[in-house]
Amino acid sequence: MQSTTAFSLFRHAVRGLTILMMLAAGTVMADAWPTRHITLIVPFPPGGTTDVLARALGERLSRTLGQPVIVESKPGAGATIGADYVAKAKPDGYTLLVGAVHHTIATSVYKKLPYDFQKDLAPVTTIAMVPNVLVVNATTPVKDLGQLVAYIKANPDRANYGSNGNGTAQHLIGTQFQNQTGVTLTHVPYKGSGPLATDLLGGQILMSFDTITPVLPHIQVGKLRPLAVTTAVRAPALPDVPTLNEAGLKGFNIGTWFGVLAPAATPKEIVARLNAEMVRVIRSPEFRKRMDEIGAQPIGNSSEEMARQIKEETEKFAALVKAANVTVQ
Repeated sequence: MQSTTAFSLFRHAVRGLTILMMLAAGTVMADAWPTRHITLIVPFPPGGTTDVLARALGERLSRTLGQPVIVESKPGAGATIGADYVAKAKPDGYTLLVGAVHHTIATSVYKKLPYDFQKDLAPVTTIAMVPNVLVVNATTPVKDLGQLVAYIKANPDRANYGSNGNGTAQHLIGTQFQNQTGVTLTHVPYKGSGPLATDLLGGQILMSFDTITPVLPHIQVGKLRPLAVTTAVRAPALPDVPTLNEAGLKGFNIGTWFGVLAPAATPKEIVARLNAEMVRVIRSPEFRKRMDEIGAQPIGNSSEEMARQIKEETEKFAALVKAANVTVQ
């Protein structure tokens, strides 16, 4: 009886010691972090808003952390390939996802995903919010929303729009646009804003609802014409462009936020350090100036605030996706 009790006590002591050693190892790792380069995974091709924001953040973050911050693209499947990669990455703070609102939409749009966005990824901070804008090629003879609807009905062979992929914000906006205007559009999914902009400028597609950042330079030189923004208020970067609400389509309020997430099991100390360093960068005058140039509104919130944002938007978009009847296999 005594030997059994002694063995049980010994077993519990070993288990307790193991847990203490693991905690101590985690603390040491967190204290030493970072000792090598950090990779920001962008789930879209280079040239889009996610890529631009990741590079702006990474460049400044590398200075404060004293280690290189590398931006790597892993596009495809409406940004879910990159998210899955990070969700399954080693949780050591060296592989991070630059995610976006698209991931909260994909949760409802895709019938099956190989990861759980809320359970498998830990929010760090929201970088910025960027309004989406309805644009057409400037050679198209439409100047406002009413003319666009009439043009689509008169030219069904040109009635298409591009997005950053199935299940993205642009896809959902396009579906809601059709439901409210009564027009029929062909959805043309791309892997990102770069190839989308190329076809839009070349006339292969009629319109898009992309974020302001990749299309703003083309608007400024007169190659693309903005007709309306999809947020509830006008965009500071395009103050003369009305909202879709103002143009006659009520209920539109979809913008695109971008933020950083880590694998869920990443030590809390590392997530806290990442948050502190990133918020410092995001709230700096230098970063704000860069955001003004690309039409983005910097945020830099806490990890908890970002987590609440993700939860609320996942629920909101689930209702919109159901109402719009958008599904992806």
